[in-house]
Amino acid sequence: MKGQTARAVTIDDTSIVITREFDAPRDLLFEVWTQPEHLEKWFGPEGFSTRVEKHDFRVGGRSRYVMVGPDGKEYPAEGEFLEIKKPERIVSTDGFGDDFEGENLPTGMIVTATFDDLGGRTRVTLHIAHPTPEDRKRHEEIGVVDGWGTTLDRLDQYLKELQEERA
Repeated sequence: MKGQTARAVTIDDTSIVITREFDAPRDLLFEVWTQPEHLEKWFGPEGFSTRVEKHDFRVGGRSRYVMVGPDGKEYPAEGEFLEIKKPERIVSTDGFGDDFEGENLPTGMIVTATFDDLGGRTRVTLHIAHPTPEDRKRHEEIGVVDGWGTTLDRLDQYLKELQEERA
């Protein structure tokens, strides 16, 4: 599997789980996942840019990222960090900003990101929990799986570039 990234998606009544492996050490994955200067270079679906407006990375701290689509439309996302266990796990709330104009959006999501050390490689698992099956379905319908897929593609490319720079 060296040189390739593994992907898996599972969906049940209230959860979406996305798993991906990267050719990068866990400490580096955790760094680029948690530092604003890195997040702005990879976070968001293909064709989007991201502006980190707030990133108080501590338990109880809040985040606000604004993804900007190719058409200039802004997609604010906000959350609170509930648990941080460096470099293994981050649990946070996730939701659309109050200023996002959209109908029938999912609410009350909890995202758990785990980073498993595979001896120089890292498996990232995103567990997106929704309070109801209807919220999970709405999230899926607006493209969360494809969005995370291209976001993780961008992360993979960024990690490769960063490792080349640091070599």
